[in-house]
Amino acid sequence: MAASGADAPDREFRPFTGKGALTILSLHCNTGSSMPHDHGHAHINPASGDRRVAVAIWANLLLTVAQVMGGVLSGSLALIADAVHNLSDMASLAIAYGARRIARRPADSAMTFGYGRIEMVAALINYTTLILVGLYLIYEGGMRLIDPPQVAGWTVVILGAVALSVDTLTAGLTWSMQKGSVNIRALFVHNLSDAFASVAVIIGGSLILLFDLRWVDPAITIGIALYILYLALSEIGGPIRTLMLGSPPDIDGEAVITLMRRIDGVEDVHHVHLWQMQEHTAALDCHVVVSEANWQHLENIKADIKTRLKAQFGIGHSSLEFEHIDHAHQGASLYGHDYPG
Repeated sequence: MAASGADAPDREFRPFTGKGALTILSLHCNTGSSMPHDHGHAHINPASGDRRVAVAIWANLLLTVAQVMGGVLSGSLALIADAVHNLSDMASLAIAYGARRIARRPADSAMTFGYGRIEMVAALINYTTLILVGLYLIYEGGMRLIDPPQVAGWTVVILGAVALSVDTLTAGLTWSMQKGSVNIRALFVHNLSDAFASVAVIIGGSLILLFDLRWVDPAITIGIALYILYLALSEIGGPIRTLMLGSPPDIDGEAVITLMRRIDGVEDVHHVHLWQMQEHTAALDCHVVVSEANWQHLENIKADIKTRLKAQFGIGHSSLEFEHIDHAHQGASLYGHDYPG
């Protein structure tokens, strides 16, 4: 049996409220799932990307200060509570910012695969936060439907406009970055939802001012919460799949196996593992059974397999273990390994 080593080159929705009012959220997050071998995303200088996220953090800090001042001046405890909630938006941005910087560290003895997956962890944290916030808002909206509170319409409209400006700024800063990073996409989705929430808050505040429709506050809150849950639940699967070492969703495992089996000299393959080392790096390891006649040509077979995997599937990292057909593992599993018990 011969072995060949690794290859080569390679929402949080925050209750947006006026004086006891519109408990609407705004999302401050940005995610962008992309395929492991998709290199069509925008390339932005890391330092420039860091500056964009830093600006977004400061913008949300200023929004928090404005909300606190508005709550004090209007006597709205709900608005102050919303400001505290906005701090969690800043936390999401800070998590994404830190993850970006950590992910660029080179591999070392403690993390031999590198630190790239930290961005997946950050995305998972942000999406989980969105789900928890969405559930809380549905509860809060339900309570307010039972007993709609008095709402300071002008406070809601003015601060809703301020929040929309900040949401738009943050979304604009992260728009191009989210196309190539699931971490930043989580932030972007979060922030996009915030922007929609702010628009809903402004509309709701206007209806309250014009018609004193207090039920609009909780109704809009519940609507936005459902939208947040939809966005978060539809996106959270990507980071979970990657962290669970799932195969890249855009790579057909059967097609990869068929390609290797058709290469001259290859009799069969088994114990196949196909996963994403990092967001844009697909990897494979497997056992390759080689015929007697081609046992002396292992290097050529290996080079052929690696070249085709890279060209057709974007798999830039592959570890191949070769088995002579006369000593090949019998009854081996096609995927994974055979574990006792």
